[in-house]
Amino acid sequence: MEDWSKSIFETLDSFADMVDEFFVEFTEVVEELADEWQNTVGADIEKCLQDIVREFVDFDYFEFFEPEESIGETEQFFTHPDESILQLPSACVGCRHYHGHSYGGNLLVCGMHPYGWDTDNCPDWES
Repeated sequence: MEDWSKSIFETLDSFADMVDEFFVEFTEVVEELADEWQNTVGADIEKCLQDIVREFVDFDYFEFFEPEESIGETEQFFTHPDESILQLPSACVGCRHYHGHSYGGNLLVCGMHPYGWDTDNCPDWES
């Protein structure tokens, strides 16, 4: 009786080894197919998607952000005030809201009063 149970366990053990070997080989085949698919079909899909994106977004990043051009364009709009030209309104002297920068040749005194306050007592003045 012992030989019979030993034979069953050997058969089951052998069967388990065969199943294990089958799945190892099956996994290798699936990995090879996945790699092949990625190299062929996946690359084609990626190229196709890149072509579609290029159709919608048609600019060269490096051409768009040329350092020389961007500096030249911003200099004319964002400049520091020329003290000889500017006359600081008396109501703005010492105010924490005073901005005093020129944009496109126009002085921005502060956010509340872009051209400054006409009288000596500005209602928004803060130290």
